[in-house]
Amino acid sequence: MPVRHRVRPLLSALSAVLLLGGCGTLADPGEETRSLEVWLMRGSLSEELTDAAVRDFEARNPGMEVEVTVQEWPGIDKKITAALASGDAPDVIEVGNTQVAQYVQAGGVENLTIKVGDLGGDHWIPGLEEPGKIDGYQYGIPFYAANRVVIYRKDLFREAGITEPPTTREEWIEATARLDRPGRQGIYLPGRNWYVLAGFVWDEGGDLAVERSGRWTGALHTPEALRGMEFYRELQSYGRGPVDSDESDPDQRKVFARGGIAQIIDVPGAAELITEANPALTGKLGFFPVPGKSADRPGAVFTGGSVLIIPERADEHDAAYAFVRLLTGETWQRKLARTMSVVPNSTELADALEDDPGAAAMAEGARNGHATPNSPLWGRLEADNPIKEYQTAVLRGADPRTAAREASERITAILSGRGDGSG
Repeated sequence: MPVRHRVRPLLSALSAVLLLGGCGTLADPGEETRSLEVWLMRGSLSEELTDAAVRDFEARNPGMEVEVTVQEWPGIDKKITAALASGDAPDVIEVGNTQVAQYVQAGGVENLTIKVGDLGGDHWIPGLEEPGKIDGYQYGIPFYAANRVVIYRKDLFREAGITEPPTTREEWIEATARLDRPGRQGIYLPGRNWYVLAGFVWDEGGDLAVERSGRWTGALHTPEALRGMEFYRELQSYGRGPVDSDESDPDQRKVFARGGIAQIIDVPGAAELITEANPALTGKLGFFPVPGKSADRPGAVFTGGSVLIIPERADEHDAAYAFVRLLTGETWQRKLARTMSVVPNSTELADALEDDPGAAAMAEGARNGHATPNSPLWGRLEADNPIKEYQTAVLRGADPRTAAREASERITAILSGRGDGSG
């Protein structure tokens, strides 16, 4: 069951005169209290942070009472689609950054393009801005992000004579080759980590799928994407990651915790789980952004995270926008970043994480963040992912061009709505 969270408005003399700038005057304290219904996802904000944000908003907007319902991720797409189609939608909804296209296609999401300038859109990180924009119009407002970094054993790097983390792909390959020796793996990279592959493809100027005139087609067979797969193959060869599984089976964090591995590619929070499993690694783990082709730009990474949308049928449009503006503005973005160790929505706010090495590396990587192709059917592809099968085939020795062409055809079929592409 969703968790409901309610905080009564604080109507002090001070709060009565505080209004959120640029959002218009809301209810007068003497009027009947109105309710703003907000759906947030499990794990996005701590209870304490939610309490504080609600108190701040209610103080700035006398007469408004915020009711936050914490939703669970499993099955949320159907629940949100139904809410958008109903006459009883919440006023603000947090959604996954890659889910916006399917909700816009279903209908009922407010177009917020004219608000982008007011919301600081000139500095949004690309991995949140791009998936929130459909056909050139902004529907999703960037909330927060997370992406993968390289987690490495500082002691093993020192033993191999590597004094600084690599900053380019070339340096990364050289370092990983030096770290790969009998009884040790230079990197643990499972064969089917398609999120990592996507970053290498984007670095080469390619993509997993492209849209032309409203039609999505697979793009793994392009020269750019093939170069991305070749780099993945080379990097993966400096370890013993299984070619037929992904990072979750076996759990790469548990594998890393057993020792003998110099690097993995994961979100920074994985480091805490690793040291919990093996306390002997406490103090031995470091972080650096996935290296790019040159030292002045980090490698491309898949950006996960959330955006906020406002349903067209929201009862409290002005208050909904005011709430979105508060949570996505600098003050609360800094609080969110420092409290939850996530990447804020603006490239101007990365300094909020300077005391958190893992999150700081993540924020640096987010400068070159990307989202998956903005097809409303992308979720269907991930459920039976032909990219993973393509990776395994190449790592087992299949001709990359032939395997890529077959995978692209399956991607096209899925994104065209013609089943799973297996036929």
